[in-house]
Amino acid sequence: MEGETRVLIVEDDKFLSELIATKLTKEHFQISSAADGEAGLKKAITEKPDIILLDIMLPGMDGFGVLKALSAHADEAVKKIPVLILSNFGQESKVQEGLDLGAKDYLVKANFTTGEIVEKIKKTLSL
Repeated sequence: MEGETRVLIVEDDKFLSELIATKLTKEHFQISSAADGEAGLKKAITEKPDIILLDIMLPGMDGFGVLKALSAHADEAVKKIPVLILSNFGQESKVQEGLDLGAKDYLVKANFTTGEIVEKIKKTLSL
C-alpha cells in the first residue's frame, strides 16, 4: 500500500519541500510538489493525491484559500483528500482556523522532524 501512497507537498520553501520529499521517497511514498497555492490546488484536483501537506504562508493563494477551494470543490474525491497543515504559524487562532476549514491536523514546523511528519501521514491514512 505505502508504495502507491501519493503525497502532495504544497510548500514554497524549496529546501524544506525537498527535505520532506526525500524522507517520504525513502519511505516509498510517491511525491508531487507545488510552490504556491494555485499550483497546489490545480495538482490536488488533477492528481487527487492520498494526502496533502499544506503550508499556510504561500505566494498568491494562501493555504487557507487552498483549503476553502478544496472543501468547496464539486468533486467529492477532491473534497475528501485529507490535508495536514505544516506551518510556522503556531497561534491558536491559526490552528483553529485550519482545523475549522477541514484540515485533519496542524503541525507547527519547528515542532516536528521529517520522521515525525512521516508518522503523522501514516497515522492519518491508517497505514
